[in-house]
Amino acid sequence: MSGEEWLDEQQQDHWRAYLRGSRLLERALVEDLAPSNVQLTEYELLSMLSEAPGQRMRMSRLADLIIQSRSRVTHTATRLEKRGWVERCRSGDDGRGVEISLTDAGRHELDRLARIHVASVRRHLVDALTPEQFAALGEAMAVLRDRIYPDHHEIGREIRATDDA
Repeated sequence: MSGEEWLDEQQQDHWRAYLRGSRLLERALVEDLAPSNVQLTEYELLSMLSEAPGQRMRMSRLADLIIQSRSRVTHTATRLEKRGWVERCRSGDDGRGVEISLTDAGRHELDRLARIHVASVRRHLVDALTPEQFAALGEAMAVLRDRIYPDHHEIGREIRATDDA
């Protein structure tokens, strides 16, 4: 490879810091949920359902939203269903798709887990950065998200837009 194709020393340092920092952050978030016997992917699924209209969503839409394969979301939903935290049903739109909904027990558990998760996010990320660094990180990651997956839309933004109308 020619020198132009390689990352320069500073770019390489930033790239490696990103890789290691993002992996360490995810590990810390996972470890903080572990005593509750909940995986980060399970928490994310519950959280996204809680923000959806009627606290229910098509499984395929949920998979797209949390950037997981449909089969992985199916396995995660199965674990949560066994705990009584979610239920599956046929889609009300066309009856062909499958929707997943948050149960009362799931909502109760999510309320408990949210306190743990939010404290973890604050401790390991928000409080570690200045407000300007945190904002810059969010803006940079949004640029990457939109470039790599331009059809992706955040559910919170969709719900806020609906509430404002």
